[in-house]
Amino acid sequence: MSDLAKERASCGFTLVELLVVIAIIGTLGTLGMFGYRSALTSARQSACMGNMKNIGLALHLYASDHDGKFPETTHSADLDGAWVYALEAYLGDFQNTRVCPEDPKKKERLKAKGTSYILNSYIFVPETDPFGEPTGPALNRVSAIPEPSRTIIAFICSDTTGTGPGNDHTHSNQWSSWASLAGDISPGRFGGSKTDSTKGRSNYLYVDGRVESISAMEVKRKIDAGMNIAKPSGVAGLQ
Repeated sequence: MSDLAKERASCGFTLVELLVVIAIIGTLGTLGMFGYRSALTSARQSACMGNMKNIGLALHLYASDHDGKFPETTHSADLDGAWVYALEAYLGDFQNTRVCPEDPKKKERLKAKGTSYILNSYIFVPETDPFGEPTGPALNRVSAIPEPSRTIIAFICSDTTGTGPGNDHTHSNQWSSWASLAGDISPGRFGGSKTDSTKGRSNYLYVDGRVESISAMEVKRKIDAGMNIAKPSGVAGLQ
């Protein structure tokens, strides 16, 4: 072998070295993609928190204009009277505010006049007897919530929630298990998995306007212990 050939051979990659380089590049690409997805999820969660804070402010502005009473859900109002449309005048960017940026059905909800955010039925859907008479306290007022900083008023809906305006409230009093809760809201909306609903986190709007990010595992721990996170704190007589 000539000196030139030897020099070229010594400067080239062996097959093993080439495979190692390809593997390293692939790993770096995967890490980069993971970092990008993580950053995108974080940005969308922050945007969702902003939406929920604006909704919380709008709920209170509406209440101050209506004798302290929050707007109604479609449980007691017609579709055109859904609470989110009652707040339209109080929300700046109404179209983007009513859908969560991480919601896979956000386009369908926009088209169908729905929302990604659903209100706590404990507050907005009073319990009644077979004759339609109330069996518990009416909580659809700011003054009726004794512990606003510990009472959740709105959640992010699940993927299975309908996209129309009639799907604007939870069925919180039926949350007797993790499956019933996860079928109603999305506890792992951010960073979660379609095959494992206990992963990820979600945002929760409280009556006092605060928005908190809580892990799905923490919510599951509470529901497994018999604690319904939607049940208003400090209110007696609720089932």
